[in-house]
Amino acid sequence: MPDYLLLMHNDAPGPLDWGPYIAALQAGGHFQGGSAIGPGLCARTSGPAPAVTTHLSGFMRITADTLDHARALLAGNPAFEAGGTIEIRELPKS
Repeated sequence: MPDYLLLMHNDAPGPLDWGPYIAALQAGGHFQGGSAIGPGLCARTSGPAPAVTTHLSGFMRITADTLDHARALLAGNPAFEAGGTIEIRELPKS
């Protein structure tokens, strides 16, 4: 089963209760981890580095059968349910 990242944008009103959603993903065997995203920086060996992306607030790694299945697993995600943006990215096996 492929792995996907759910990237939470910081456009959902808070506070959000993540406990029930994470528990549901765990019960279904889909939750692989996640975290809030704090401040950071971009680095490169030459030239100016771009500014750090500021619209991301957290991520989750999940397993799902397909991209459509990963989208279906957004049901109950508190940021999604509050009208926030969730970016779904497949993590290709290489």
